[in-house]
Amino acid sequence: MEEGLLKLAAACVLFVGSHMVMSGPVRAPLVRSLGQRGFLGLYTLVAIVTFGWAILSFHRAGRGTMLWDGTALVPWLIASALTLFAMVLLVGSLSGNPALPDANLAGLSARKPWGIFQVTRHPMMMGIAFWAVAHMLVSPTARTALFDLSLGLLALAGAAAQDRRKLARNSREWGVWMARTSFWPRPRGLSRIGNLWAAGLLAWLAATAAHMWLGGIPAGIWIVLS
Repeated sequence: MEEGLLKLAAACVLFVGSHMVMSGPVRAPLVRSLGQRGFLGLYTLVAIVTFGWAILSFHRAGRGTMLWDGTALVPWLIASALTLFAMVLLVGSLSGNPALPDANLAGLSARKPWGIFQVTRHPMMMGIAFWAVAHMLVSPTARTALFDLSLGLLALAGAAAQDRRKLARNSREWGVWMARTSFWPRPRGLSRIGNLWAAGLLAWLAATAAHMWLGGIPAGIWIVLS
């Protein structure tokens, strides 16, 4: 493996590993020592630093050889659909998300799933995972595989860890919520979130336009228009 890819692999291992360790065995003692807010501050700082190193290592690794043409019609269509869906999930996750760390779970068991939670109870994490898959489709290189597999696996592991923490914190409320919602996205819920499709589409158009502006590489519909 080239030196650049080795450094990227090390950065990805640290990024994922630090999240898993801080979300697992050291979380409770750190919360007792620093308090909930102090722990979240430290967790955020570690996340920013390790993710920043991973991004920097990704760019320094060089693009490398592509296994196929990511701009061809089939991968472009699939990736565009996945990223649009990912943006709908992310937009929907920003309002009233009970999976967030400080969310109030009181009364959750009495509520029916609403909005994006009719699709999945972990829309933010699933959005990140879908984005990672889409990115690998349109940029099938070794550095992309390392970076996006790390990000996608962390998102899925993080979603599972959220379930465990919420159950430990309030098994009654979260247990009922888990029974009423799905870990994996459910297609039948997609027809019930019409307003989120509109918001997600606008966010997707803006994000893919920014991709060209920030990275110099067209994405989404802008590949056709460029």
